[in-house]
Amino acid sequence: MELLPPTNVWVWTLLAVVLTWTVFHATRKTKKKSITAEVRKGCGGTDVIIVGAGVAGATLAYALATDGRRVHVIERDLREPDRMMGEVMQPGGRLMLAKLGLQDCLEEIEAQKLTGLVVYKDGKHGIAPYPVDDNFPYEPCARGFRNGRFVQRLRHKAASLPNVRMEEGTVSSLVEDKTGDIKGVKYKSKTTGEETIALAALTVVCDGAYSNLRRFLHSSKVELYTYSLGFVAKNCRLEDPNSLHLIMSKPTITMLYQISNDEVRCTTEVLPENVPSGTNDEMISFLEKVFVPQLPPKLRDIFVKGINAGPEIKKVPTKRMTTSLSCKNKKGVIVLGDAFNMRHPVIASGMMVVLSDIVILRDLLRPLDNLNEVKKLSEIVKSFHQLRKPMSTTVNTLADLFHRVLCASKDEAREAMRQECFVYLCSGGVFTSGLMSLIGGMNPRPLSLVLHLFSITFSSIATLLAPFPTPQRVWLCLRLLRVALGMLGPHVKDEGVTQMFSPAAASAYRKRYMTLTAA
Repeated sequence: MELLPPTNVWVWTLLAVVLTWTVFHATRKTKKKSITAEVRKGCGGTDVIIVGAGVAGATLAYALATDGRRVHVIERDLREPDRMMGEVMQPGGRLMLAKLGLQDCLEEIEAQKLTGLVVYKDGKHGIAPYPVDDNFPYEPCARGFRNGRFVQRLRHKAASLPNVRMEEGTVSSLVEDKTGDIKGVKYKSKTTGEETIALAALTVVCDGAYSNLRRFLHSSKVELYTYSLGFVAKNCRLEDPNSLHLIMSKPTITMLYQISNDEVRCTTEVLPENVPSGTNDEMISFLEKVFVPQLPPKLRDIFVKGINAGPEIKKVPTKRMTTSLSCKNKKGVIVLGDAFNMRHPVIASGMMVVLSDIVILRDLLRPLDNLNEVKKLSEIVKSFHQLRKPMSTTVNTLADLFHRVLCASKDEAREAMRQECFVYLCSGGVFTSGLMSLIGGMNPRPLSLVLHLFSITFSSIATLLAPFPTPQRVWLCLRLLRVALGMLGPHVKDEGVTQMFSPAAASAYRKRYMTLTAA
């Protein structure tokens, strides 16, 4: 057979490359067009895709489905989770849960009633109860429970609705149309083992603190605070099971609280440079050496009993991540929960924030019959970011300030503020009730928080100046004032001056959302 001349070979090769390129891009364009067309037709019977079925995802699925939306929930693992975080529901969170019709999810899981804090420091202690506030329309008590049991109750409640499809699968990426807007997700179904594309007019990302989708949607920086080391002391009951016990140990805090009839959660906070590495036994040895000697005797017995049983010590990073309003200009998607906004867990208010977010989002979406109306949906997302601010700003700022003030320091000025915070919490009256109202989410007013911060600061200054001012004491007071301003400044920048200092926004939030009836 006669060989083709070299020139003909190059010509045919070039034609093959051009043809392949043309077919590839034509197929790609056709695929994008088909995706957009399918979305306009109704996305195969789905209005909303929710990635993640934790507290945020399962609650949102129920809230939207009860309004008639067709919801597809994709969760990596539908088995009962075993988490150390999300074990306390503040009074404000319980109110939001009731507004969503999910208050019964706290039943039949051995949830424990918590009436406030007991704070310990240097052999002394004080009680800080949640206040009875006529303006707060719900029982002023928190609940402690096993997070996994609560999540399963939420999932079962959502899955019981006929217009909710809850599926086990791993989402690998978001699906975009030719304009760059989000039209669904690509995921691998655990049932079939196949990669599938699910489409909807609205996608909500709720895949938690370790979200693999977050980086595609917003550029907020995640900051590491500390690590929480924790375990469950089984077959134990606190002498005062109706309080959350907070020990101002050194260098950081320790907490104990009842999470079931016979289980006590024990957690300690450790600075990153002090975290023990290695085996479970090494972490137990670290806890015995550093924290056990600092515990009050009645709490030490339970802590030691739990350690002696050889529990699995969980190590969880505590993080801070501010919210981003842009979502990189992606339309058709909303981010919720820890994938969107994180704060230090010391005041146990993360669930309260996301439940408030869901109530606001549900109410904003209700009048919108067609979620494919991109312009209206974008306006709703902007409104959502503004309306959530009183609650989120209060909690984000308070969590950070509380964590920083409670950490021990060799700085005399910071230590004076730490001591005054203890006195402030235990003094009773308007100081204690005001601060506990903020912690419990019963008074989401950032300005009130600012006033309490400076009240603690000036009380600390008065203590430092007594019995009479000296140059050294005046210098300490100036440093303390600088510390307070340094704590507050970043939050004013992140949250916004208007949101931080505008009473009108907080009043509007209370009037619209802090009632027992839906707005």
